[in-house]
Amino acid sequence: MNCCHNPQCLGIEKIFNEDWARRELEGYRKDGPSKTTRILLDALQQQGVEGATLLDIGGGIGAIQHALLKAGVTRAVSVEASPAYLEISRREAERLGLAERITFLGGDFVSLAPQIEPADIVTLDRVICCFDDMPGLVRLSAARARRLYGVIYPRDTWWIKGGIALFNAAQWLLRNPFRVFAHPTREIDEIVRGQGFERVFYHRGLFWQVFVYRK
Repeated sequence: MNCCHNPQCLGIEKIFNEDWARRELEGYRKDGPSKTTRILLDALQQQGVEGATLLDIGGGIGAIQHALLKAGVTRAVSVEASPAYLEISRREAERLGLAERITFLGGDFVSLAPQIEPADIVTLDRVICCFDDMPGLVRLSAARARRLYGVIYPRDTWWIKGGIALFNAAQWLLRNPFRVFAHPTREIDEIVRGQGFERVFYHRGLFWQVFVYRK
């Protein structure tokens, strides 16, 4: 089932398919969450997550949900645009005995946002770079965070932008509408702060940067 009629959303379904999701799940079961995801999880837990609720946008295979539910989060909502990832994350949550505490929603978060309730913690792990409408995504997601807002997205350096341009050119040749974006860090930060948050954690890697904001 298509998540929406937006070309970018349809491209997400095409590239993040069942084979891709299965490979990521195998890596997760073997090695745990990726390095940047672990950094985000540690930073969130340092702020306190006991008794909180979670909204995980672009939840993938569910790594953030699983870790935070085990750390004291009571309930989670997972919003995922890829049907393959949504199904695999559901099955993995069942295997871990966590499925009853997670609500799974398939589709584009920006379209679904009006029907999604606020949560104490909102996370977007490598999601902002997959949306052309960055202002809409960041504003709507930050507005649903009562206390903590954690995000991972690419640095906006010239050489990262160059690499992304090459990737997007390859997608054009493959006739896949999916595109990646290196949105300006300053603009994202201003939108989040405009929702009443202050930054309490920052990590800069070679490609990815990790932010945690608190209200």
